[in-house]
Amino acid sequence: MKKTSFSLQRDKYKSARGGYSRLLNVCCRKCESVVVVYQKDGPGNLIRLYLDRIFAPDSLVGLQTLNIKDVPVLKCKKCSEMLGTPYIYIKEKRKAFRLYQDSVIKRIRKLNE
Repeated sequence: MKKTSFSLQRDKYKSARGGYSRLLNVCCRKCESVVVVYQKDGPGNLIRLYLDRIFAPDSLVGLQTLNIKDVPVLKCKKCSEMLGTPYIYIKEKRKAFRLYQDSVIKRIRKLNE
């Protein structure tokens, strides 16, 4: 992926999780290529990827505006491994990808990387 500078989103979801955020490179477990750049709010494991927190690649940015039935499954671009399915997280009524167990590796990324 290109070196790009990102700025973290600050909203009610970030403050509800303690105001702690970090930027992650989410990589495919099979081929270890970067699938998405994602803002993770709060502590804990990576269970789902909220669509409004995806920063890259451009093909996955802005999917939250689509109907959930029109959002494609999350696949690795390099090896076509299926990593997650789109759904609506009912507690917050937010669109997200539910990740398959052990399908991704997360690596912390610097903001200006």
